[in-house]
Amino acid sequence: MKTQDINIKNKKASFDYLFIETYTAGIVLTGTEIKSIRQGKASLVDTYCIFINGELWVKNMHIAEYFYGSYNNHSARRDRKLLLNKKELRKLQDAEKNPGFTIVPVRLFLNEKGLAKLVIALARGKKEYDKRQSLREKDDKREMARMFKH
Repeated sequence: MKTQDINIKNKKASFDYLFIETYTAGIVLTGTEIKSIRQGKASLVDTYCIFINGELWVKNMHIAEYFYGSYNNHSARRDRKLLLNKKELRKLQDAEKNPGFTIVPVRLFLNEKGLAKLVIALARGKKEYDKRQSLREKDDKREMARMFKH
């Protein structure tokens, strides 16, 4: 598996949230964490972002312990700092203060330099009827694809 093939998505996020704006952030990682990500052993299920002292952190992101790691292996669900410029951080922090808005991780990937990047989105929670509409659109697309296939 090439490093550019790593593309870990948070599928539930697009179902539960309406994305307003997306950003690509760097992640502060240890050596064993990046090695696990390069093997594709990471998950964005139940992850969220939070501001702590003006810095953006991703919480509950699972990166499996590196198989060949020794005594200095990382803990799987530790908090990891996200790297954005000050203007983006300020904009996100102001937007998150509004009720109903949150910041959710959408996709984890490795860029062409081999650096881990996390796509995050400023999002608003969907109501139940919005979710039903999303499911209906997905079913319609699938049905259309099936009809054109035959």
